[in-house]
Amino acid sequence: MRFASRLTTAVSALGLLFASHLSAAAETIKFGVTAGPHAQIAEALKPIAKAKGLDIEVVEFSDGALIDPATNDGDLDANGFQHTPYLDQQNADRGLNLVSVGRTVLLPMAGYSRKYKSLDALPDGAQVSVPNDPSNEGRALKLLEAGGIIKLTPGSTFKATELDIIENPRNIKIIPMETAQLPRSLEDVDFSVITSHFALSAGLVPKRDGLLVEDELSQYFCLIGVAEKNKDAPWVKTLVESYQSPEVKQFIETTFKGNVIAGW
Repeated sequence: MRFASRLTTAVSALGLLFASHLSAAAETIKFGVTAGPHAQIAEALKPIAKAKGLDIEVVEFSDGALIDPATNDGDLDANGFQHTPYLDQQNADRGLNLVSVGRTVLLPMAGYSRKYKSLDALPDGAQVSVPNDPSNEGRALKLLEAGGIIKLTPGSTFKATELDIIENPRNIKIIPMETAQLPRSLEDVDFSVITSHFALSAGLVPKRDGLLVEDELSQYFCLIGVAEKNKDAPWVKTLVESYQSPEVKQFIETTFKGNVIAGW
């Protein structure tokens, strides 16, 4: 009887150990990010999440357009690289079903020039490059409006286009361009409006180099995105809590010195 009892106990212990290993495996996720600040923050996030029982495999992309479809299809479990207008546009254009589960950081958009040292110095007919994806093009136009360079139709949102420009006293020429190419365009244009992700990767610092820098507009804070079917999964809560931790916030403040802003 004692042997049988011990055998039963051993089997139960093995069962619990096996279940524990299965649980640990289930708590390993793939987290998609773009290269640069988002990837740096994701690496800082890993030990915080691991201490809470969540292993994160960071998957870095050079092309952010691939991340949402991969998350939607299950090749990634979550992502952390985009703001709400971009996610909304991706869902609408690609028929995806992704949702935001938590706010992360703001990467301020700013305007740069290799040729001029102030906005006032921009000449009549200046060539101004902006992102060509719909959400960020409108964002750039609103920043140009905030700088007094153009005026948009009252009530214009991030969906604004060149058709919404109602005043253009300097006759600037808007040149939409793939976002990743914008830093390189600085040699060929008079002024370029670039998101911090690509600016920082190219050695441009908004607070130091920007002639025009975006305010903290809440709709442009980045987010953690997951497939809607996963939004209530236990690991999602752990991921968000780990990201929005004091340790990650301290890393952001120390590393980026105000050029990337924690949103919690």
